[in-house]
Amino acid sequence: MVKINRPGAVTFLAIVNGIGCGITFVFWLLVWIKKLVPSPVEFTILAERANAATTHGFMIADLFYSVPLLFIATLGLWHMRAWGWTAAQMVNILWIFSMTVVWIRDVYTNFSPGGILFLPFTLIALWALWYLWKIRHMFWNFSENKSIQKN
Repeated sequence: MVKINRPGAVTFLAIVNGIGCGITFVFWLLVWIKKLVPSPVEFTILAERANAATTHGFMIADLFYSVPLLFIATLGLWHMRAWGWTAAQMVNILWIFSMTVVWIRDVYTNFSPGGILFLPFTLIALWALWYLWKIRHMFWNFSENKSIQKN
């Protein structure tokens, strides 16, 4: 049996990414099923159509990119794999990028449920970018990070 020497902070990040994956998927599933944001074609005013289209664009992007990357990051961080580290860094950038857009929009309109719900993930992502970069050698030299444990 191979025992992985995973730092507690990496375990924390793997769990947070797993939770983020689930919450992101459920959030957009509810938005889609309950039609919380009308289809852009239902609007005649260009600004309203653009706002709805942007929200639908975020939904599609999150479901096609963020959710799978969060899942990959969760597994890869848990197993201390280089591909997990890479996926986690990609997810961190996605959190920061998308939430910057949402927060700027919300400052000029109203604060949205997603802007509030995903704030903790973005704050963790800011820290995780630095932390994962600092310990990147643990993922790229993962064979040195494992010890054999005999039963």
